[in-house]
Amino acid sequence: MTDRDPILDPAAMRKHYRVEGLDETGLAAHPMDQFARWFEHAALAAAHGTLYEPNAMVVSTADAEGRPSSRTVLLKQYDERGFVFYTNYDSRKARELAGNPYVSVVFPWHPIARQIVVTGTARRTGRDETAAYFRTRPHGSQLGAWASAQSSVIPSRAGLEASYAELAARYPEGEQVPVPPNWGGFRIAPRTVEFWQGRENRLHDRLRYVAEADGTWRLERLSP
Repeated sequence: MTDRDPILDPAAMRKHYRVEGLDETGLAAHPMDQFARWFEHAALAAAHGTLYEPNAMVVSTADAEGRPSSRTVLLKQYDERGFVFYTNYDSRKARELAGNPYVSVVFPWHPIARQIVVTGTARRTGRDETAAYFRTRPHGSQLGAWASAQSSVIPSRAGLEASYAELAARYPEGEQVPVPPNWGGFRIAPRTVEFWQGRENRLHDRLRYVAEADGTWRLERLSP
C-alpha cells in the first residue's frame, strides 16, 4: 500500500475534546426529559450553523437471519413514549421491523462532541396520528410519498420523475393529497438511552438509562 496523505488517513485523524463533562447529578430522572435538554442544545447549535439537521438519526434494523442494515431518517416527534419517524411501510426497514421490532438508533452530533444511542422496540403509529403529520408536510413531500416505492429497484430516474409529474398534475398545489395507505409512522419505545459526551484523552462520559420492570429508570456509567 502506498503512503497515504495524512489528511486522508483515518488513523491519523485526531479530535481533542475539551468540553464540560457529564455528571450523574445533573441529569433528569427520565431519559426523554434529558433528551429534550440535549435536543434543544443541538437545535440551537444548528440555528448558529455549527450542526446540520439535529433531528437526523441513524436507525439500524435486522432481518429474520439477523443481518443488520442502517440508514439515516429524520425524527419528527418525541415525547415520554419515545421517538417517531415516518416511512413507506413497504421499505426495507419497515419490512424488517414487521418481523423483528428491535431497533438501535444513534443521534450523531459530532460537531458538539455528543451522541445519543437508543435501543428499543418499534411499533406503527395509529392512522390518525399518521394523517395529522402527513398534513404538515410540504405539498411536494406529500406527492413524493406516493411517487416513491421506497427500497424497490427502479429502471431509471426518469421513471420516478414521470410518476411525480403525473401526481403533481392530479393533485395541483392547494389540493389535498390523500395519505398513502402504505405510508406511516413508527414509534420507538426506548429500553436503554445512552448519553455520550466527548472528553479529553478519550476518557469520554457515557451515562446510560436502563428501563426497569416497574417503569422506573436506572442510571449507570459506562467505561469509555
